[in-house]
Amino acid sequence: MVDFIQNTFKTKEFIPLHEPRFNGNEKKYLNDCIDSTFVSSVGKYVDQFEKEFAKTVGSKYAIATVNGTSALHISLILADVKKDDEVITQPLTFIATCNAISYIGAKPIFVDVDLDTMGLSPKSLVKFLEVNCELINNECINKTTKKIIKACVPMHTFGHPCKIDEIKAICDDWNISLVEDAAESLGSYYKDKHTGTYGEIGAFSFNGNKIITSGGGGVIVTDDENLAKRAKHLTTTAKIPHPFEYVHDEIGFNYRMPNLNAALLVAQLEQLDNFVKNKKELVLKYDEFFKNIDGIDFFNQPENSSSNYWLQAVILKDVTTRDEFLKFTNNNGVMTRPIWKLMNELEMFKDCQSSDLINSKYLEERVVNIPSSVIL
Repeated sequence: MVDFIQNTFKTKEFIPLHEPRFNGNEKKYLNDCIDSTFVSSVGKYVDQFEKEFAKTVGSKYAIATVNGTSALHISLILADVKKDDEVITQPLTFIATCNAISYIGAKPIFVDVDLDTMGLSPKSLVKFLEVNCELINNECINKTTKKIIKACVPMHTFGHPCKIDEIKAICDDWNISLVEDAAESLGSYYKDKHTGTYGEIGAFSFNGNKIITSGGGGVIVTDDENLAKRAKHLTTTAKIPHPFEYVHDEIGFNYRMPNLNAALLVAQLEQLDNFVKNKKELVLKYDEFFKNIDGIDFFNQPENSSSNYWLQAVILKDVTTRDEFLKFTNNNGVMTRPIWKLMNELEMFKDCQSSDLINSKYLEERVVNIPSSVIL
């Protein structure tokens, strides 16, 4: 397998998990940005990126932020999540999902994932709600804690869409706001609709390892004009627009994306279609190769989905095989990584309420990411 990956990426040197590709107009736009002297949060590339990103995913509005965590943080505020509220999410996710919930003073509730998507399970969600919750005055009340469950945050794991339409229908029935963590899924579609646009609000990330990147960066998407205006206001320190006076009408955040980052992203977004096409060509090679290896299953996109395959994943037969696999590949110059430790197993979230997490635990012990960069 190491030989196969080295031959596929055409190198005997160290092969990282996912490195960025700057093959387009990045330097041109960066130089233009520098020459303009508008390198901070005011500049033409921020506005240009927002317009082009909204067009790409099919939302009416996009608001650029400094990173995906800040985008999710603001999205939860827009969903009216407050201190001591509860937010349902999945335990199999990157820490940023739960950090954003915690910044508000809310508390996560963990519901299991589906094996075929690695994302939040609609069946587990509805079971949890029916057993543990009731609607009182049109609010979803947790019968155990007596707290309001205000929002649900499913995450599209490694760019593979979860069954987001079913999740939305359940959230609507229980009057729970749906906030999509689409950090990993730019270029992914579920039933011909882009991820991040099923809920009222969606959040994306452009960290250095994402399918397109500006080193950091994030974006909030919505079709609601009022939410878009409030997102822009909150991410620019809640300053009331004025030519020279500094008046702020609430606690805001310095979350606006700098023009330098936006210049990079405009160039990266121009290449998104080719990046996704390239990754799907890599998928075909991996899929064919792993068909001939017992005990390793290559993870393909779920039904009704068109995934960006941000990170390719394999599922090993047990935790012992996984650990041997990780040790061997990394010792031989091929970077591989296990999936995240479950959030409910971390010290700060160990007391959070959870459903039965059988599928999450199964995947935690077996999933490994393998090199997934766009091949030059």
